[in-house]
Amino acid sequence: MYDLILRGGRVIDPAQNVDDTVDVAFAEGRVAAMGLDLGEAAETRDVSGKIVVPGLIDLHTHVYWGGTSLGVDPDAYAKASGCTTLIDAGSAGPGNIHGFRRHVIEPAEVRILPFLNISFAGIFAFHWDLNVGECTDLRLLNPRIVLAVAKEQADLVVGIKVRIGAGTSAGLGILPMQMAMEVAEYAGLPLMGHLDNPPPPRSEVMAMLRRGDILTHCFRPFPNASAAPDGSVHADVLAARERGVIFDIGHGRGSFGFDTAMAMLKNGFLPDVISSDVHLTSIEGPAYNMLVTMSKFLAMGVPLKEIVRASTINAARAVRLDDRGTLGDGLLGDATILELERGPVTFMDSIGDTMTANQQIACRGIVLGGKWWHG
Repeated sequence: MYDLILRGGRVIDPAQNVDDTVDVAFAEGRVAAMGLDLGEAAETRDVSGKIVVPGLIDLHTHVYWGGTSLGVDPDAYAKASGCTTLIDAGSAGPGNIHGFRRHVIEPAEVRILPFLNISFAGIFAFHWDLNVGECTDLRLLNPRIVLAVAKEQADLVVGIKVRIGAGTSAGLGILPMQMAMEVAEYAGLPLMGHLDNPPPPRSEVMAMLRRGDILTHCFRPFPNASAAPDGSVHADVLAARERGVIFDIGHGRGSFGFDTAMAMLKNGFLPDVISSDVHLTSIEGPAYNMLVTMSKFLAMGVPLKEIVRASTINAARAVRLDDRGTLGDGLLGDATILELERGPVTFMDSIGDTMTANQQIACRGIVLGGKWWHG
């Protein structure tokens, strides 16, 4: 007998090329079967008329709640956004990753895996009324310490994070990224690069990124946007995708523009990963959560299957996780139950531009570790 069966839902699992009405069974914390007439279970949930997808993975969050000023409560956020895995995008550095593990990651119910910030203190001064870039002070950047902690915490750390730009690295320019890149190479991990306003210019950053590295805020508005003035995609961006750089949305408070997004989509340039960049100053808008960010792409005409792909299996692969992102037999028993909620809605990007739509994606339930968790 199974522990839980979800019956009658439309299952969308892009990794297995599944889009069909089938049941999904869970046992001992894992996916046990997918199909019809699966038999009996200790608990059965009727999800007819709903959409069942692998547990959503938000690749860019800040959930070091209480340990950093920008962190939000991970379990509350996950339940509101339908997520079963949250990837923290460098809230903690080598000086405080241990506290993140002990006081937030281990007690949390939702799965949390962090990028390790190149700055010793992580993102330490991010608030509505205060913002000090962690990569503006060379004294906080010690690659040897970062590498040692990345190796020590190898069961937890999924990559190295660096934030560069006028607001985050200031006079140091691209130097923090060069240092972070060296750590990532020696640790055998992907780099996630945040780019805000210049300096440095986008072209300099794109040239450095390797296959498997992640450019977050990839559809940011001007300046340093991926789209050119004539609506085409910049050549350095196309070259980066060609060599295997991963493009992640990372919406946030100031890092997503409809004009850039529409231009990129018109050129057939879909993001590899959709993520929220939820934190203190974006959770109340314009990002809100993962579902709102996904819904914006639905409003822009991206097929639902591709939105699910960018929010599940592509996110898992970006951080080299092969135990989630799909409802394959024996994998983690995580699933999200969605519904397309009809009715007028207005979405806003990071610079105040708006877009109207007649539907949005809503969460109707979450399965975490093979058990009904929320909904």
